[in-house]
Amino acid sequence: MANDLTPEQTPIRVFGGPTALIEFGGLRFLTDPTFDVPGDYQRDGATILTKTAPAAISPAELGPVDAVLLSHDEHPDNLDRSGRALLADVPLVLTTTGGADRLGGTAQGLAPWASVELTRPDGGTVTVTAAPALHGPDGCEPVTGQVIGFLLTAADLPTVYISGDNASLELVKEIAERFGPIDTAVLFAGGARTPLFDGALLTLDSAQAAEAAAVLDARRVVPAHFDSWAHFTEGREALLAAFAAAGLAGRLQLS
Repeated sequence: MANDLTPEQTPIRVFGGPTALIEFGGLRFLTDPTFDVPGDYQRDGATILTKTAPAAISPAELGPVDAVLLSHDEHPDNLDRSGRALLADVPLVLTTTGGADRLGGTAQGLAPWASVELTRPDGGTVTVTAAPALHGPDGCEPVTGQVIGFLLTAADLPTVYISGDNASLELVKEIAERFGPIDTAVLFAGGARTPLFDGALLTLDSAQAAEAAAVLDARRVVPAHFDSWAHFTEGREALLAAFAAAGLAGRLQLS
């Protein structure tokens, strides 16, 4: 891992919730697009999720996007109505195998550890690898569905990891064994909880995010998916406190 690299060499802007723009190898990657206005999302007449704040940018202000990295398509806090509309204008959407079947269009499914190579403007390549993720406690998949994270690698660039909605530190350890050390980790870290599984964590909480940063030996941690939704139980202050307690405050990059 090259510790003299600056954040400007892999610019990342988080716009609220799980939505971030990552510039890597001359390509622009957008994670889990969510651009709806605040409001409730209902299923069978009951509110399942509530968005509390708008995104910091509109789709029209994004500029060109080369690929969307969609951790999963089944929950509106990772792909909402506006996000779905945006997919029609994106040349490539990388997501779960089931999500690709449901979305069609430019969506391509990746099983965990599968990868695809994308051509860079300079003629080189970026490899996108699907990282395993678990959206809740062991055995949650029949309820929460398939989820993946992503790894961005290139021969001349530092590795970037995007966790997606992952609650498993065991999977983080597997990722570190295969790809570590990680230069930049984009961790979904709001401590999401709902009535599912008696309120068990559906994503990393702040302390687990700090532990994940240590396991990955990440030089920089960019937290995402910790604000703008009512089911997050921890936010900015909890992240600052957890990373300070772990002696990793200098690695945390909060916008």
